[in-house]
Amino acid sequence: MLEEADFDTDVEAAPIDMLESYFAAHGWSHEREDEEIVARVKGSWVEYEMRAIYREEDGVLQYLVFPDVRVPKERRAAVYEALGLINEQLWVGHFELWSSSGILLYRHAAMIDASDGGNMSLAQTELLVESAIDECERFYPVFQFVLWGGKSPEEALASALIDTQGEA
Repeated sequence: MLEEADFDTDVEAAPIDMLESYFAAHGWSHEREDEEIVARVKGSWVEYEMRAIYREEDGVLQYLVFPDVRVPKERRAAVYEALGLINEQLWVGHFELWSSSGILLYRHAAMIDASDGGNMSLAQTELLVESAIDECERFYPVFQFVLWGGKSPEEALASALIDTQGEA
């Protein structure tokens, strides 16, 4: 997370502008095109592609995180079951599996109040980005246990959510 001294916390900006500033402040590679931005960040498990699309007419910011997991057709039933168990644990956002490609992703939609200028604050931006990354980091092992570890979705979830002390 950014330190307050690194960024003016009172600043608000259009959603894509704010995300672009946030990504740049972290030194994350990113590309912007009109009302869409794509960034990459290295997590503990994999590199995540983050994509945000803003639809001003609807006042909605779609925020997607792709944890570089493709699910083969023969494993999709188990992954769909795991998705159901995982999504029960989430307060905001959800994981989904695109049926046409087998791509796994995390998705969150944020309503942007047009009456307030249609801007996002640093706090909103930080919460959106960091919570998405945190959820992907938290549940990535579940998908790996189901896909490659031979565990049932219930076993995978139980194994992945064990609290550990410290780091190895």
